[in-house]
Amino acid sequence: MKTINYKKMLLQAGIEMQERDLTVETWGNISLKDPATGLIYLTPSGMANDTLQESDVCVLNGHGEIVEGTRKPSVEKMLHVLIYQERSDVSAILHTHPIQSTVFGILHQEIPVIADEMAQAIGGPVHCAEYALPGSIVLAQNAVQALGKVQACLLANHGAICVGHDIKECFKVAEVLETSAEIYQKALAIGRPIEITKENTDWMRDFALNHYGQK
Repeated sequence: MKTINYKKMLLQAGIEMQERDLTVETWGNISLKDPATGLIYLTPSGMANDTLQESDVCVLNGHGEIVEGTRKPSVEKMLHVLIYQERSDVSAILHTHPIQSTVFGILHQEIPVIADEMAQAIGGPVHCAEYALPGSIVLAQNAVQALGKVQACLLANHGAICVGHDIKECFKVAEVLETSAEIYQKALAIGRPIEITKENTDWMRDFALNHYGQK
């Protein structure tokens, strides 16, 4: 069986996050979880993604304790840890600082399901977590509550959290979230957006997970 280099994968994701304009400077963070060991691979605090080496990656156990690495981990480490503890289906987390969806985080407003791709990729409304200071355990707890069972949530006055079974899904969720936020802003400017019902959202999410694409 081929060994997965989670550190290399994490560095590549950091570069991709910057190239996709999902963050600015050193804000935002990424983690990957090895389902076999339970270890969490997390980006370090305050370091530019394009300068990171594999030795800079912080490796944590399931309680957030450092088991490998000499760098200080992201201040949001407990946000990642609590999400993994709550969501057994999640093996990757992308914390972004995007423009379009952050608009709703500034307003402390959710983004309802207003497009089919949002129903399929995210699985429900994107709620906004109550405000708490960056790096605090309260912020981590608020994020877990806002995330619920869907694939994304907003952080009030801060950014967004996107989760997935792998990092590829996280980027898909992040792009769909940004597109949906932009569409919703434009729709609000000219009328009253019509949301997709929960019944139809649930059907499309199941379709995307279990029936869409090739076998």
